[in-house]
Amino acid sequence: MTETVVSPRKPRPGPAVLVDPPGATTVPRRREKSAGRLRALDGLRLVAALMVAAYHYGGRDGEVSEAWGTSPELQFPTLHEFLAYGCLGVQVFFVISGFVICMSGWGRPLKSFFASRASRLLPAYWVAVLLVTAVFALPVVAYEAVSPSDALVNLTMLQMPLGVDRVLGVCWTLWAEVRFYALFALCVVLPGATRRRVIMFCAAWTLAAVIADNARMPLLDIVLMPEYAPFFIGGVGLYLVHLDRRDVYGWGIVAVSFLVGQHYAVQDLWHAPEAGGFSYRSSLGIMLVVTFGFVAVAAIALGWLRWANWRWLTVAGALTYPFYLVHEHLGWVVIHALHRGLGLPSAVTFSLTVASMLLLAWLLNKYVEEPLTPRLRELLAKAR
Repeated sequence: MTETVVSPRKPRPGPAVLVDPPGATTVPRRREKSAGRLRALDGLRLVAALMVAAYHYGGRDGEVSEAWGTSPELQFPTLHEFLAYGCLGVQVFFVISGFVICMSGWGRPLKSFFASRASRLLPAYWVAVLLVTAVFALPVVAYEAVSPSDALVNLTMLQMPLGVDRVLGVCWTLWAEVRFYALFALCVVLPGATRRRVIMFCAAWTLAAVIADNARMPLLDIVLMPEYAPFFIGGVGLYLVHLDRRDVYGWGIVAVSFLVGQHYAVQDLWHAPEAGGFSYRSSLGIMLVVTFGFVAVAAIALGWLRWANWRWLTVAGALTYPFYLVHEHLGWVVIHALHRGLGLPSAVTFSLTVASMLLLAWLLNKYVEEPLTPRLRELLAKAR
């Protein structure tokens, strides 16, 4: 979800290696056409972030109703039913993350992988936590800030397992990302990435996650994430396909991950229609959004969207992570100010809120991520 999307370094001549030689620890040879920036993946990341933002602004009830003054169901009588599917942008993010983390970690030592991940995640995250805490502490803001102690714990990204109040509502997805990074680092990056090792990692994680779901053991659920594992694993499989579209094992990983992933998405997000309910997500609608995520990343992996090579997509990709961090809670503050304070119409308020969060994301990228990410990466890479 958070990696700068650049395709593998310039390949050596020769076909893609489908079977690892004994003891191999490096990436298979890339096809020449895989070189270059995958700008379409940058654009897809922003699409997924906007889906989640649409859900938080108009596709759910609860805290956002306080911002609007009434339920978003009344603000968007028809649209709210479609915005409710925006929460599946998280699953799309996870597929993208599986693809990108496999790309990033293959051929890279563990120390470099850790430095890359930490430097990419932490600077904007730290500033977002401090910013949201400060804004919520203002007397004019209707929402209650977390305690100073809990705010400090949030800086570690360990608030979820510690049961601490969250500053950022979306941080539960970062906790899932961190666990994926740890599993991939220990099982693939540390021993050295090979095609065979990646395939075994995907197969073992898929089987273990299904067993963990049936075992009803909280520890296994926390480590193996049965409901989210198929999306990460599917993204990893799509990276194998990116290396060689004829990779039968890669396609098999993708197919199994899609079938299991849509099952979990429907199981977790579908509910029977009920009178007075905020919205109803049909099982078909959920399956279609999950299909969109897999098909979109597959199209990028196969090079079908290589024509989408506009430079602004790179900017869009750079804005995605800071936008994702700040859009929910700060967006509610903006909605309250524009709609209830200034009396702007719902549609205008919605559009201006998204635009203001994108502007804030640009500021965070320019003045936080651009100067601090390379410095932190260099510091961690040089540390003993």
